[in-house]
Amino acid sequence: MNDRVRDLEGWTIAFDLDGTLVETAPDLIGTLNRMLAARGYPQVPLAAARYLVGHGAMAMLRHGFEAAGAGWDEAAAPDLLSTFMIDYLAHVADDSHVYPGLVPALEALSARGAILCVATNKPTHLSEALLAALDLSRHFAAVLGPDSVSARKPDGAHIREAVLRAGGDPARALMVGDSATDTAAARNTGVPCIVVSFGYTDIPPSELGGQALIDRFDQLDAAVTALTAVPARA
Repeated sequence: MNDRVRDLEGWTIAFDLDGTLVETAPDLIGTLNRMLAARGYPQVPLAAARYLVGHGAMAMLRHGFEAAGAGWDEAAAPDLLSTFMIDYLAHVADDSHVYPGLVPALEALSARGAILCVATNKPTHLSEALLAALDLSRHFAAVLGPDSVSARKPDGAHIREAVLRAGGDPARALMVGDSATDTAAARNTGVPCIVVSFGYTDIPPSELGGQALIDRFDQLDAAVTALTAVPARA
């Protein structure tokens, strides 16, 4: 890589969190199941509930309760969400884990001069707690959840503001994500999106509309190289 040292200077790479950087489904579904069990409802199997992750905590609660045969009371939703947040924070990294090859990939991009940040629809305080628990915080110049931006993904403002907070230029940025929300946000920002095939999506990853698709993080470096070779967008 010697001939490419610092060749990504001036570029910023924004990452989604759940299903992109970290496998978080075990702890998210764990909180859901503890809430169901406390109310006398059957638990939702992890394998069957992965599709619930990625649409936000409220959507996961609603669909999770319905999947368990529980009625959904919209009036009780704020209290349920508060309970969910408290329990999840206490168990944020019990079983969640970094995807294989992630840390070397992040280190390689940083060594090439790229600025790294996180643009996630997970609340900022939960995102920061998770990244800290998994020793990932040191890799990112900024971590912005929906509560830290003017508009959340799929609005392009989320990526733009994350890149700016990290000290980067939105005209020289990439997004890495796992869902239609990420590809739409990238499209609305006017930046390319690299899709990971191992995340949380009910749409086949190849159909999400990304400019590159990777199955492993050891493929990220080459994907970034190919996309940053294209002249910067206006």
